[in-house]
Amino acid sequence: MKCPFCHETENRVIDSRLSKDSNMIRRRRECERCTRRFTTYERVEEMMPLVVKKDGRREAYDRIKIVNGLKRACEKRPVSINTIETIADRIERTLQERGEKEIPSSVIGEALMRELHDTDPVAYVRFASVYRSFKDIGEFMVELEELIKERKGLPLAKTAEPGRRRE
Repeated sequence: MKCPFCHETENRVIDSRLSKDSNMIRRRRECERCTRRFTTYERVEEMMPLVVKKDGRREAYDRIKIVNGLKRACEKRPVSINTIETIADRIERTLQERGEKEIPSSVIGEALMRELHDTDPVAYVRFASVYRSFKDIGEFMVELEELIKERKGLPLAKTAEPGRRRE
């Protein structure tokens, strides 16, 4: 590992610890040349599926896109970055557990909708408005009305799952 301060490759590990969720190792290192200390993280390289877009294109899964989309939806909302990271972790874990080489982008979008629905209703509606590409205020209102009914405990329209497009 190259020292970030002097770029020397010779260093020694002072301390190694497993992260709270046991999915990575944190290592404290000391550079042999400049004696400064730095931290590295080691995790298993996980093979994520290719994402199949609506138009059929395939692209590599990109966690940064997930996190940025969540950040935009949660902007100025009481949702911490830790919560956003946890949601991204759950999405990734779900994708890995499926064990598929390719996954439709809609599966990821629906999973994000469910997560946001349970986390923050305003962030959910923001994300839904972009993800669902609402064409007019009427479509937006239908989504809001369903959310309001659900919060009041009233029966929902034809769908049983939050975030599903109503026909």
